[in-house]
Amino acid sequence: MGRYLLHRLWQSALTLVLASIVVFIGVRALPGDPATAMAGEEADPAAIAAVRAQLGLDDPLPVQYFKFVGHALTGDFGKSVRTGTPVREMIGATLPVTMQLAVFAMLVAVLIGVLAGVVAAVFRGRWPEWGANGFSLFALSVPTFWLGILAVLYLSVQLRWFPASGYVSPFDQPLRGIYYLTLPAVILGLTHAAVVQRQTRSSMVETLTADFVRTARAKGLGRAAVIFRYGLRNSLIVVTTIVGLQLGGLIAGAVVTERIFSLPGIGKLTLDSVFTRDYPVIQAVVLVITAAYIVINLLVDFLYTVIDPRLRVSGRTR
Repeated sequence: MGRYLLHRLWQSALTLVLASIVVFIGVRALPGDPATAMAGEEADPAAIAAVRAQLGLDDPLPVQYFKFVGHALTGDFGKSVRTGTPVREMIGATLPVTMQLAVFAMLVAVLIGVLAGVVAAVFRGRWPEWGANGFSLFALSVPTFWLGILAVLYLSVQLRWFPASGYVSPFDQPLRGIYYLTLPAVILGLTHAAVVQRQTRSSMVETLTADFVRTARAKGLGRAAVIFRYGLRNSLIVVTTIVGLQLGGLIAGAVVTERIFSLPGIGKLTLDSVFTRDYPVIQAVVLVITAAYIVINLLVDFLYTVIDPRLRVSGRTR
């Protein structure tokens, strides 16, 4: 297991280095000049040149990259071109909001998706399976932004069951914070619940028809024990993979939901930075999201060794 985890750590470090290069080059390929944006469109050439020298944009690209990496390793991402606020503070204020929304939405997706997937696998060819498959088809077909707008219109404005916008930290006021995050988390988690449901059903159907499950039934093991101890547990490798990938996607893809519900998360920060051409913020946000994605995949790989004992012996994935 140790060799397997070390191998994954090396791969993750290499991926992060390659991602930092792509982010660095991609941001500089965007149209517009950050020095002009910071100095102002009407600034004289001398002022723009001074800003370029201050930002280090006159240095060769390799020098700029190594400076960027060196500062990033210490948590220094520079200052916002638009506000002058340190980028580290801006990310520190917005990333927890997105993480809370993503984790809450994934809990919704796992609870609904795994339950619906187990029901669909156990009751194959009957109405519970049709209902579960109908839910997944609906959740995958309806755009998140449209469902979010409808939820705000009916559940927030007309029925007043949930707030239409705003945010309260669950760490400061737990009940009120969960109340504000419930509706956006459900809207964001429904599509991912459909993906989890389909993968859980497919894996469960394959597992429940395996020889060792038939043997367990022949020995007189109860139906619930067969379903949950053998069927669901042996299906968790696939489910864990999907959940890990979906959680990384939730962090990066919560932009629309945060915009609809006016959540001060990193998705809103990214959009605002793109519209104002705030290059240091864009660069830092993309790098932080990439790092979060890589860390989540590492945690998923570690969970493999917990769920599947064979990995602790062989040190390899299937």
